[in-house]
Amino acid sequence: MHNFKELEIWKISRKFCSKVYLATNNFPQSEKFGITNQMRRSAVSIPSNIAEGASRHSNKDFCRFLEIAIGSCYELETQLLISNDLGFLNDASNHSLLYELNRIIMMASKFMSSLKKNDLK
Repeated sequence: MHNFKELEIWKISRKFCSKVYLATNNFPQSEKFGITNQMRRSAVSIPSNIAEGASRHSNKDFCRFLEIAIGSCYELETQLLISNDLGFLNDASNHSLLYELNRIIMMASKFMSSLKKNDLK
């Protein structure tokens, strides 16, 4: 079992979630229950699944929750690209968010590899 509040990936993904909320504040009101809501839910899902996985007693279970978090990252990546296509996000904001999101994906993937290696020992 891990203390999720001490995990760097959780800290980064939590801060990233706030950035998604701020970025979607300027989306059209007509999208409040559309892409805005979906993007926020995807963003919240990332640190939430990391936290839930950290509570599990096996690395295998934790890896499963990290996989779900990565899935939420890819879902959010798609939504960011669509938002940019629709003109809801400018290119600079979109690029910055995508860069941070890919960093989270890489961190989660490396962490999963580390957990799997520890299971082999």
